[in-house]
Amino acid sequence: MLSGQTLDHADHSEQALNRASHNEPTVNQNSHTMVVEEDGAVMNQNFHQLPRGCSQISGDHTFTVSAGRSYANTEPGMIFGMSQYEFAVNPCSRVTVTFVNEDDVRHQWMVHGLPKYLYPAGMFHIEASGGRTKTGTFIAPSENRSYLVHCDLAQHMEKGMRAQLKVGTGSGDIWGVSGISDSFYRADYLPDYTLELVIVSFLGAFGVVLLLKNRAWK
Repeated sequence: MLSGQTLDHADHSEQALNRASHNEPTVNQNSHTMVVEEDGAVMNQNFHQLPRGCSQISGDHTFTVSAGRSYANTEPGMIFGMSQYEFAVNPCSRVTVTFVNEDDVRHQWMVHGLPKYLYPAGMFHIEASGGRTKTGTFIAPSENRSYLVHCDLAQHMEKGMRAQLKVGTGSGDIWGVSGISDSFYRADYLPDYTLELVIVSFLGAFGVVLLLKNRAWK
């Protein structure tokens, strides 16, 4: 990593000019920015630019979240974890996250699905080097919605670093969030057959045992 390196990609598109002419919320002309320093990086930080539907910043939320192996102790099969797995904020609020990495490897606190006209690739991203702390700020959209928060490093999400950001009332729980939702995805148009599946699996296993015993007796 290069200390203090800043990467900018200006947005001078026709759509951006049209938004300005119709008095829509101003889009940061250099919003695709990653600031990389020795202790980590912050991508798409936003202190003032309002998402569509927001007339003003509704308030401020601050969170301090720690990440590391010690937070995976209560979850079977997990290696990494976080001190908090759900973050509830008001629509149009400014959210500041201090991310404390207690491990000796890099970790990330990344939000997906944010509006792309304001956050390129729909992402806000904090990365903290091993044993370091990094702080970043963004402004939540105006809609009630739930957003995936995770570490994007290989296998870190699959091994426990998966959380959710709930804006307003949210839009339901993100699947696979430790202590909050199922560890697998179930399509919302399918009924919950969890109990039925357990019973069928038990009866099936019992039937196999009986079949093997009958064959052994013959």
